[in-house]
Amino acid sequence: MNAMNFVEPEERVALRKAAADLAGKYGHEYYAKKARAGEKTDELWNEAGRLGYLGVNLPEEYGGGGAGIADLAAVLEEFAAAGSPLLLMVVSPAIVGTVLSRFGTPDQKKQWLPGIADGSKKIVFAITEPDAGSNSHKITTTARRDGGDWVLSGRKVYISGVDEADAVLVVGRTEDAKTGRLKPALFVVPTDSPGFEFTKIDMDIVAPENQFSLFLDDVRLPAEALVGEEDAAIAQLFAGLNPERIMGASFSLGTARYALDKAVGYANERQVWGAPIGSHQGLAHPLAQVKIELELAKLMTQKAASLYDAGDDFASGESANMAKYAAAEVAIRAVDQAVQTHGGNGLATEYGLGSLVTAVRLGRIAPVSREMVLNFVGQHSLGLPKSY
Repeated sequence: MNAMNFVEPEERVALRKAAADLAGKYGHEYYAKKARAGEKTDELWNEAGRLGYLGVNLPEEYGGGGAGIADLAAVLEEFAAAGSPLLLMVVSPAIVGTVLSRFGTPDQKKQWLPGIADGSKKIVFAITEPDAGSNSHKITTTARRDGGDWVLSGRKVYISGVDEADAVLVVGRTEDAKTGRLKPALFVVPTDSPGFEFTKIDMDIVAPENQFSLFLDDVRLPAEALVGEEDAAIAQLFAGLNPERIMGASFSLGTARYALDKAVGYANERQVWGAPIGSHQGLAHPLAQVKIELELAKLMTQKAASLYDAGDDFASGESANMAKYAAAEVAIRAVDQAVQTHGGNGLATEYGLGSLVTAVRLGRIAPVSREMVLNFVGQHSLGLPKSY
């Protein structure tokens, strides 16, 4: 995106259209039917992978498109705007694909990146713990050396898509030989590893992807399971978290667009007292407000992606947090106003809005809570004292 004229390059505009056309063949009815049946959106995932949409941000030498996170975010936004978002795009190609591309060994890249790019392999991400949340300094999952191997033990919670993953990128901690302190480290853990177990968490969200608790009981891993340098793990971790926030924002933006489009269509068609209900300011103004907030959130998301792709990790961190915050807020407002515009129909399954009421609420919680974003902005953007 050109920072001076705010216009996306022609290639990304074309990418958006192609992604929208693909997702439009499936739509929200397909997505909701799969989710309610407890099935996966494999048809859309597989076709998106085959056509190259899942790997647009990955290196060309490993089957990717050689572009950036801005392009992958555009694809996810268009999928969500068509009513068929793919949550694991946030995880497998965005977080894990980025971390492996930047810090993985040649063998790790060769083993995993081509499959991530074409969708034939999925690696999910595990950082959150029951007592630590996403605080990497409080993580208790630990890895100790045993000869040439690593032995990993601990627990993780609210990990997306483990049941459909080939491996999990686990955030653990290792002991510093000099100081005895624990420091973050990243490991690729195949889901069929002995000692690796997971259980589903029942959720009230209608989605094809499931959430899981992980239990790692002395999981033995070869030395090559460690991603990157042991001493640089915190930098490697945050290299994946900024794309996560950018993709999370894009997920929310697309959902907001879907809800707004449904509301505007209904407001133009539904007639009461001889006029479309959209002619009344009581409905027109809230919808216009959603549109304004949506465009503002989209600009911040594009700024964050542009900074990240330019290699400015620090500046992109501030923008990514702001984008994730703004997009989550407008998604909630958009869905709420779409339901209100539809009246009773807004909660009827036929209209495809009711299930989103719970789903968009997740954007305020994950991948980082609304409150932690405000803490970040207060401390790092405003220079206020640390509050936690």
